[in-house]
Amino acid sequence: MSEFLSMGGYGAYVWPSYAVFFLVLAAEALAPRLQRRRVLAEIRGRVQRRAARDGRGETP
Repeated sequence: MSEFLSMGGYGAYVWPSYAVFFLVLAAEALAPRLQRRRVLAEIRGRVQRRAARDGRGETP
């Protein structure tokens, strides 16, 4: 097993590159979800401000 992990002396380069790959992959998977939440919150705020400005005082 240790021979597999050392990968013929290149394990110190291979395993960190795998780790970076999976971190970037996870970030790319989470980014659209976080952006969607941010956009929806911004839209809700705009709707609430518009409702308050128009005198309705409540959100639809």
